Amino acid sequence: MEQGGTIRFIRNGALASTPFLDISNLVNQSGGEEGLLGLAFPPGFPTRNSFYVNYTDRNGLGNTVIARFSLSSDPDRADPATRSQVLTFPQPFANHNGGQLAFGPDGLLYIGSGDGGSSGDPLGNGQNRSVLLGKILRLDVLSGTAPYAIPAGNPFGNEIWGYGLRNPWRFSFDRSTGDLYLPDVGENTVEELNFQPAGAGSGANYGWNIMEGDRCFADPSCSSAGITLPVVEYLHGSGDCAITGGYVYRGNTSALQGTYLYGDFCSGRIWGAQHTGTTWHTALLNDSTLGISTFGEDETGEVYLADYNGGSIYHVVTP
Repeated sequence: MEQGGTIRFIRNGALASTPFLDISNLVNQSGGEEGLLGLAFPPGFPTRNSFYVNYTDRNGLGNTVIARFSLSSDPDRADPATRSQVLTFPQPFANHNGGQLAFGPDGLLYIGSGDGGSSGDPLGNGQNRSVLLGKILRLDVLSGTAPYAIPAGNPFGNEIWGYGLRNPWRFSFDRSTGDLYLPDVGENTVEELNFQPAGAGSGANYGWNIMEGDRCFADPSCSSAGITLPVVEYLHGSGDCAITGGYVYRGNTSALQGTYLYGDFCSGRIWGAQHTGTTWHTALLNDSTLGISTFGEDETGEVYLADYNGGSIYHVVTP
């Protein structure tokens, strides 16, 4: 997936010359955080033959659009003419667009939405449950109700599943357990990883902009009552500035088995996190020079990452 609006295959180490999908004519990429930002294939994709993307459009500052596309008669090509808009909402600023799409173990579509941008959440979107910004949204897009249905378990009777987020750029579900790993990019000081065991997390408030990580943000006497605090944090410094969430490794390398892999976009550092009950342990695995913008997972549980600076894809392996 390329930010400018194309989705492409890599086969046998070579980039296919023809894109799987090209919607560059629809995508606004006037800012560094805009563009084609998310892609998700639903359970049963081989028979459904449709998939979902998240992008910023060319309307004003770039509205967030969730759209569905179907395959053409060529299984290696999607048909741009099949575009069906699922959900759209405006972005007041050009940054903090979120972008992640993922189907959960419940078969529902989860969407990461940033707080709308600028700095400090000036519009108070993170804590406002009447807007879709600064949230994890959850939609039923597979039951046949067009364009989607509100799942019965959504806590506020609308699209919102969790709130109080600044920019949940990349999150994932553990393919083995169904647990949710939910990083959130910090403002000035703290990068955070939030966690929800499988089946938990409905209605959770992750604190922004009352808190940044586990500390008060604007009001030094704030209360953390009712807020779900992160399980792992790291502070800005030594080049760190923005967490990029990854995946729990479920591939063939025993040394990484069950380790949640994540990195920092600015420093290139890659960490692994594991937990026993509520006790978490982290370790620095690689101090790279890459601009880690995203991670990916293949059908066998192997994990990959993209270097935004060099445009390369790397397979994560042990030395």
